Amino acid sequence: MATTVPAPAEAAEAAPPHPEAAPPHTGPAPTGRRRWTALAVVLTASFMDLVDATIVNIALPDIQRDTGASFSALQWITAGYALAFAIGLITGGRLGDIYGRKKLFLAGMAGFTLASALCGLATGPGMLVGARVLQGAMAALMVPQVLAIIHVSFPANERGKVFGMFGAVIGLGAVCGPLIGALLTEGNLFGLEWRPIFLINLPVGLAGIALGARFVTESRAPRALRLDLIGTALATLGLLMVLYPLTQGRESGWPLWGFVSMAASPLVLALFVRYERAKARKDGSPLVELSLFRIRTFAAGAGVQLTFGAVSGLFFLIWTLHMQLGLGWGPLHAGLTGVPFSLACSTAAGMSVQKLVPRFGRKVLQAGALIMLSGALLYIWEAGRYGTAMESWQMAPAMLLMGAGMGLIVAPITDSVLSEVPTAHSGSASGIFNTTGQLGMALGLGLSSVAFFGITDGTGGGTAPGAAFVSATTNALWWVSGGLVIVFGLLFLLPRRVRTQDAPAS
Repeated sequence: MATTVPAPAEAAEAAPPHPEAAPPHTGPAPTGRRRWTALAVVLTASFMDLVDATIVNIALPDIQRDTGASFSALQWITAGYALAFAIGLITGGRLGDIYGRKKLFLAGMAGFTLASALCGLATGPGMLVGARVLQGAMAALMVPQVLAIIHVSFPANERGKVFGMFGAVIGLGAVCGPLIGALLTEGNLFGLEWRPIFLINLPVGLAGIALGARFVTESRAPRALRLDLIGTALATLGLLMVLYPLTQGRESGWPLWGFVSMAASPLVLALFVRYERAKARKDGSPLVELSLFRIRTFAAGAGVQLTFGAVSGLFFLIWTLHMQLGLGWGPLHAGLTGVPFSLACSTAAGMSVQKLVPRFGRKVLQAGALIMLSGALLYIWEAGRYGTAMESWQMAPAMLLMGAGMGLIVAPITDSVLSEVPTAHSGSASGIFNTTGQLGMALGLGLSSVAFFGITDGTGGGTAPGAAFVSATTNALWWVSGGLVIVFGLLFLLPRRVRTQDAPAS
């Protein structure tokens, strides 16, 4: 997912509502129809961002056929968005605090709409990758403002209902994204093939800009943190030094420079940590509040989020390619096959927060990891048994298990991880936590070079293309299973029960 996930209403009322947000300056709160129209606008923006993140995977095979994109280019079409979104998320939240949430929201939506147009008009893989990176950067300006705008537009006694609506939009986007992508791709509207998956954002974005300019109320933080551009640059460089050679290395024959770059990346990230500590001492405005990692549950939760993001990024990419390139299904067939996964995920997410976690605590998340693992292992068995003859109904049990397991984790994880973070640092912790998930997703997409595409390259000329993709899918699912085992182990470090009171940052 490419959007931030709200904590339950109780946490939302106590904590700043978006990455690194200071307590918002409310000013004259909007009333009546105006605030509900503003809510519709920002929820539409969230829906657009989430759908755009999920809509692309289903169209990747068609993009490859139409543009001649290499597999590494396909990886960058998805990973470029996730990486740009992750890198800019905290900075986007701070820009809204400083210059105004409405201004940044409208600027982000305008940029997102422009980038969508560039994606739809792309003349080749390079232009499409560049436009996707721009899309992710603009989403990083737009998305952090959404929860802050909700926070200043609604009184505390109404926020529970509003955040529930926000969660419903996230669930709806997860269900609708692949289906919308399948319908638009297979429908081949006006002979544009895959391009309408991006161009559909134009009328939605233009309407959102017009309505947002009229109905969204401006707000700023009275005491916003400063921008940390040097920290952002160091973090971006360190991460690219890993992700670029990991993604491009296979296509380039794994050259020496790639291994040198990956080996040097920890040094750059160590320099980033040292700079952040100095920045914290100097003006108290580091990009990342490193003291949070001294809280065991937060550090473990960040590890869970990073690993789970990598598992998710890898799985969703290889699942789509398995269905279309391995099994020969069309986009609509693949999109409909994903419906059981989406419905199981949404149902389990709702049950976990409302009924299961209050009663069983951390065990619900651990059960989710084991259920998802059982789904991955079942998928491996089915891929080996049925090969290229697998049908949708045979895949459905594995999809139900994986969807239900994911739902049991993604909904309650934020509240569990942030439960021991002091309220004063909850905005910073939320920003780091969501950023970690996006970075994990980019890492998982990069790892597909080794876990998936490396296998398709090594199957030899005597293997049929479909069978090669089935073998690659099986191998990648073992990586997914290993990641889920790590997630299960890290979950033991989270608190058994969510605590509502502040804990000292030690």
